[in-house]
Amino acid sequence: MSKPSIPQGTRDFSPAEVRKRQYIFNTLRNIFETYGFQPLETPAMENLVTLTGKYGEEGDRLIFKILNNGLHEKKEDDKVKLNDEWNKVLSKPYSSPVVTERALRYDLTIPFARYVVMHQNELAFPFRRYQMQPVWRADRPQKGRYREFWQCDADVVGSTSLINEAELLCIYQSAFYQLKVPQVTVKINSRKLLAGISELCGTPELMMDITIALDKLDKIGWDGVAKELQQRGINDEGIAQVQKVIAVAGNNEEKLAALETIMQNSTTGLQGINELRQTLAYHKELADDAWDSKVEVDISLARGLNYYTGVIVEVTTSAVQMGSIGGGGRYDDLTGLFGLKDLSGVGVSFGIDRIYDVMEELDIFPKQLNTGASVMLVNFGGANEQYALQILKTLRKENIAAELYPDAVKFDKQMKYANKRSMAYVLLPGDEEREKNMISVKNFATGKQEMLSIEECIAILGTV
Repeated sequence: MSKPSIPQGTRDFSPAEVRKRQYIFNTLRNIFETYGFQPLETPAMENLVTLTGKYGEEGDRLIFKILNNGLHEKKEDDKVKLNDEWNKVLSKPYSSPVVTERALRYDLTIPFARYVVMHQNELAFPFRRYQMQPVWRADRPQKGRYREFWQCDADVVGSTSLINEAELLCIYQSAFYQLKVPQVTVKINSRKLLAGISELCGTPELMMDITIALDKLDKIGWDGVAKELQQRGINDEGIAQVQKVIAVAGNNEEKLAALETIMQNSTTGLQGINELRQTLAYHKELADDAWDSKVEVDISLARGLNYYTGVIVEVTTSAVQMGSIGGGGRYDDLTGLFGLKDLSGVGVSFGIDRIYDVMEELDIFPKQLNTGASVMLVNFGGANEQYALQILKTLRKENIAAELYPDAVKFDKQMKYANKRSMAYVLLPGDEEREKNMISVKNFATGKQEMLSIEECIAILGTV
């Protein structure tokens, strides 16, 4: 018999890990609610046609397709066809609807757009939603990159105001401030500015090629990007223009001013610069001075997804060697993919698994997350067990997390369990305690033990 295992790129999460993940989720949920966003959930799988063609050529290759259940689902005249298709599947990737009609969701944005179109008559626009669910990508597993991972999105649809972009920048900064993630940079750019670059190159039709190459700058450096631009049909003069643009330096306003000069003959590029400037102005009004992250214009930021049309955002931290821990942008055409025109939206996503890995590596999770119940009652059996159950009921009624060791086994074994669970207090409901209607309380950190009334016990444990 082979050893049990899990698929590559997936993970089990222990109780301690789940508590830490819940801490991240709860922090983000509270921020989203504060900003007026509403919760939403969509199915784990979508129709394949819903997802295909929405993420670009590279994204489409990473969609996990779900094979149809089998012959029992099909009519008699489809069975022969199905067997033929299966034989083809064994030799090459295949997408015939006979074989697969559904896929695991790749992200939360396209399902959200599909939901908005299906429920447009029920929603009040602008519609602000947040969503926290797992997504799946057939990617090569590596540090910070998994095949099953959670995303956490916040989107606004039905408004073109750049106040929305500014608020989403604030949500990022507030979240990483509250999670205490250091050295965070929220990078912003505009797809319109990138379109302007393609115009400068004299190849506006190759904007996506330029974007895909630029998106790899952090990974392969300028030499690698230049080589890829050349392979994608950009001539040397065009490559020089791209290099000139991404070499722009200074603070945000200095960068935008320099770009304004370079882009003076590109209406689209100038529009992108103006949108960035207005977003930053709104952000300045909304941002909290206590937040220690910075918002920075990054001209090399491209984000490869096809559906972005305006301001784009990406979040990184230099405290840990890790890819982006968040990203998003404006999409004017997204619901148009499903037949609902002229409904602009903007959204951001948090990379929950990468954020977890960053916080774990930096050891910045609150220490009290390591345990559930912080109080354990020792089980002495008999009448003392009955007494312990009464105390347990009283403690829980007072919202004190407590548990009774379920078996009246040796005292040493019960104390080892309490130690392994990192209990703050152990309660000893023995003969003397039961007769006096009191309880002995042992502080595990200090070793101090004292016999108290139930009321005194609750007063101490209520501060744990």
